[in-house]
Amino acid sequence: MSLDKHLELRKRTKEFALRIFKVTQSLPSNRAGWVFGDQLLRCGTSVAANYRACGRSRSRAEFISKISICLEEADEAVFWLEMLYETGLFPESKLKTLIQEANELVAIFNASRTSARSAK
Repeated sequence: MSLDKHLELRKRTKEFALRIFKVTQSLPSNRAGWVFGDQLLRCGTSVAANYRACGRSRSRAEFISKISICLEEADEAVFWLEMLYETGLFPESKLKTLIQEANELVAIFNASRTSARSAK
């Protein structure tokens, strides 16, 4: 991956984390809102933090490990975002683009991991 693409994805994952933060701030102040919000905030911000760490990988194996964490956390974010609207805690219409972004990040991280695994 070129440096420009890496920096673009680094910015994109940080923006994703900020959008996740805003959603969690808007959740109701009840047990479900706190639990769902905590889980979503942890995995959503982890995507950005772990992608940032990918750029400091010292080996292909380390990169694969870190990008796998990004993939896992982005997929978990999709789960919690879906749970928010399926339980009625947050309107689906307000989550649609965020879910789309999370799914796109999952696809990007999966493709990056596949490429890194097949590189010789």
